[in-house]
Amino acid sequence: MKHTASEKKNSKSKGSSTKSEGRARSRAISPTVRFVVCVKSGGYVDLEPLKVYKVRHDASATAQHLLRVVDASGEDYLYPADFFRPIKAARNLFDAVES
Repeated sequence: MKHTASEKKNSKSKGSSTKSEGRARSRAISPTVRFVVCVKSGGYVDLEPLKVYKVRHDASATAQHLLRVVDASGEDYLYPADFFRPIKAARNLFDAVES
């Protein structure tokens, strides 16, 4: 039996939704991430989109899809992990900033 154009389109879109779900899962922040960039503030006044923040490892927060983020005052707070994306850069760049 020959498939119609709409059937092909539907099966293709199902496949692409699976791919996008996989990408969403792959965006989980790894415990080795040291710095992230804010992509949305979610109404929190302490978060600025496009600003870089330091992350402190917190396994229980990560299990709840939260990140322990250090703000400008040096205090750390929990925020939803999907507000951030990890930053990939040479390790010596971050070492220079932390000194």
